[in-house]
Amino acid sequence: MATEFISISVFKATCLAVLERVRNTGASVVVTRRGEPIAEIMPPSAATPHAEWIGALKGTARIVGDIVAPVVAADEWDALRP
Repeated sequence: MATEFISISVFKATCLAVLERVRNTGASVVVTRRGEPIAEIMPPSAATPHAEWIGALKGTARIVGDIVAPVVAADEWDALRP
């Protein structure tokens, strides 16, 4: 596939159409300013399946001690002192 070159002013005016064309054809577009390339629009890489995030960390934690008791005693909190 041939790479298309487009000036930044044309890209600004037709941005959504250019992006749709890149998505449909898979061809990249180089955006130029005064003939110098400043950006390249490419289609995204193929989506890779990802692991389900719910339950991904199952079995990685360890409970050490009492998880219900307060971390410090009540008399050590300034807000609880008389």
